[in-house]
Amino acid sequence: MAVPYNKRALDHEEQLLLLKERGLGVEDERKALHLLRHISYYRLSGYWYPLLQEPKCEHHFKDNATFSTAFRLYCFDRELRQLVLGEIEKIEVAVRAQMINTLSLAFGPLWYTDSARFNNHKVRHNKIIQKLEDDFVNSQEEFILAFRKKYSDPYPPCWMIMEIASFGQISTLYSDMRGGKSKRIIAKHFGLDDTTFASWLHCIVYLRNLCAHHSRFWNREFGVSPQIPNRPLKSWLSEDTIKAIRGANSGKSNNRAFYMLSILLYFLQTVNPKSTFRQKFCSLTSKYPNIDLTAMGFPATLDSETLWNG
Repeated sequence: MAVPYNKRALDHEEQLLLLKERGLGVEDERKALHLLRHISYYRLSGYWYPLLQEPKCEHHFKDNATFSTAFRLYCFDRELRQLVLGEIEKIEVAVRAQMINTLSLAFGPLWYTDSARFNNHKVRHNKIIQKLEDDFVNSQEEFILAFRKKYSDPYPPCWMIMEIASFGQISTLYSDMRGGKSKRIIAKHFGLDDTTFASWLHCIVYLRNLCAHHSRFWNREFGVSPQIPNRPLKSWLSEDTIKAIRGANSGKSNNRAFYMLSILLYFLQTVNPKSTFRQKFCSLTSKYPNIDLTAMGFPATLDSETLWNG
């Protein structure tokens, strides 16, 4: 039964004292206080959580657990998010370009306003159009200002609106489009069927927002479970790894970091064939050798995965 929250706020010195009383080693108290002041106890708590003894609800740290170990996990996670965000930018731009080109040639510059091309057009599509209209009216981008000054049209062509639309709106537009040749062409460009492509777009939007808001990436179960493709057209994970991901209680899952990063690698085969993402990731894990990759869903057989070693 739920109870009222009655914990009082602690100042930074009290927070540090509490950690020490629970058994966390603090090598440099001055630095620890600085980090508590400028990162916050609660944000850092996600990184010392793995250092707790079982049962973790009792909040007793393992022997040799230290503040610096938790901070290094935080630093690894921060650098990983920055790396991931950089690759997502390339994928996002490529998806926008492919949708603009394919759909404008097939249906004209204002395809996104045609409700007949979308499922659930009376609710979700109308909301997206309203949001795009608001963005268009309020945008201070020079190309939008120039369009509004010269033309009387209520909406600009898709190659303009797609530049000010959020990635989430673009993902929803694709997902809600009625099935057809153009939708399949866009997905096939990236080596996927349209159902998997829609699922993966939603996943990438989720990851982008998570990284942009500085949320923990490392060692978590994500709030999305992207689809496992049946017949991917490009290098993908091995059958044994997919079986492990599909299997119950395998310790692997399609909502862990390994699967999410594998999705990015899959897209990069099209978007940036000479990508050094995997090399940068390996360099990052070498920089932080205390990182447990199994906690991120990585298989022990990673060396045999073509996607990760191609």
